[in-house]
Amino acid sequence: MPTLLLVRHGRSTANTSGLLAGRTPGVPLDDHGAAQADALPARLAPVPLVAAVHSPLERCRRTLGPLARVRPEMPLYVEERINECDYGDWTGRKLAELNDEPLMAAVQQHPSAVAFPGGETMRGMQARAVEAVRDWNERIEKEHGPDATYLMCSHGDVIKALVADALGMHLDLFQRVHVEPCSITVIRYTPLRPFLLRLGDTGDLASLAPRETDAGDGAPRAGGDGTAAVGGGA
Repeated sequence: MPTLLLVRHGRSTANTSGLLAGRTPGVPLDDHGAAQADALPARLAPVPLVAAVHSPLERCRRTLGPLARVRPEMPLYVEERINECDYGDWTGRKLAELNDEPLMAAVQQHPSAVAFPGGETMRGMQARAVEAVRDWNERIEKEHGPDATYLMCSHGDVIKALVADALGMHLDLFQRVHVEPCSITVIRYTPLRPFLLRLGDTGDLASLAPRETDAGDGAPRAGGDGTAAVGGGA
């Protein structure tokens, strides 16, 4: 079965301003995120990708733009099922403000029970994303063989949910996973089980250096106080 590279989109202006962008259209990458996207082709140069699939949101399209220009022969597909979580009424609000919402405790500790007001459930988010991966695995294997490698560009919570599925983890544990913007997570699927080969790989260890818990955007540093950034953080 195929090997899947999961790329989180580059850092966006919403990430750095502490907003939960959700499915807000037109959210651009910031200058650092654009540089991350521009560096992606070189990082992926050794990998023979047969296709790339991406969320319909602009920040994912922009992240893959440089890669698509370098590899014009590589087909690009839009996949609605790996779209960002629909955070409903939370969309566009400050993360610092959302930390005071009663629902946030469930988002952190019991996400399988969470239904965002006016949006979707976190269970539903995981189910649609896993279904998309299963369908694309089958399609890629049929068209390119069992040893093929392809890429999906999606969002923090979606990728974390896919990692939880690959590891056989309950969704309630998925907040233990963290993926940086423009990081690469690699899952090799086999008839018996998936293997997690890389998790949130950026090739940059600077993010491990001590820093303030509050990065200036109102969102906690992942793991700093035990909380996880909704949407994936910056």
